[in-house]
Amino acid sequence: MVQIELAGTLLQLLPQRCAFLPAARALLVADAHLGKAHSFRRLGVPVPEGPTDDTLDRLSAALAVTGAEQVIFLGDLLHSRHAQAEAAAAPVTRWRQQHAQLSLVLVRGNHDRHAGDPPPTWGVQAVDEPMALDTLELQHHPAPPAPGRYAIAGHLHPAVRLCGRGRDHLRLPCFHFADGLGVLPAFGDFTGGHVVRRTPADRVFAIAAGQVVEVPRPRES
Repeated sequence: MVQIELAGTLLQLLPQRCAFLPAARALLVADAHLGKAHSFRRLGVPVPEGPTDDTLDRLSAALAVTGAEQVIFLGDLLHSRHAQAEAAAAPVTRWRQQHAQLSLVLVRGNHDRHAGDPPPTWGVQAVDEPMALDTLELQHHPAPPAPGRYAIAGHLHPAVRLCGRGRDHLRLPCFHFADGLGVLPAFGDFTGGHVVRRTPADRVFAIAAGQVVEVPRPRES
């Protein structure tokens, strides 16, 4: 776990691809895309079973590590309306029953508009972006915050490319923090990633082998 301070608010970065706000006892999760595999199978695309269960297991692990009392989803909790079908929703319903005392909030993203708000039985409070919390603005779409605040968003599924010798390279999910705006990695297991473009002043933290590691800043030309 790595700690950073944003506009005076402490944030902990977790290898489970999410972040924790100790002061609010809140876990921040971006782009879970629950039900994405089910949605693809409905379209005839042969994708493996089980991504939703794996995603929920990782969420449970993050809750156990932090003792969080609420989870704030930064958009795209559900991938599509097919994620609300009984077969796709059943694992989430079981998980929710196991965490009945947990407060869940969804800051709506673009996929949520098409999927609709989560089923009432999940007990998720859905709100529009941005959501103010301490000195932070919680968003789905990255946008500059109000003066004196720091924005945390999702949507971009950031990744960092680490080059080795020759053509060897790794592409890893990452946290990307720029001036006034940070973007969390996609939490879902079936989401892909887009390599970030960073300035020398940005901070990037890669996730690999169960660790969060800061990537050295590029040299200024």
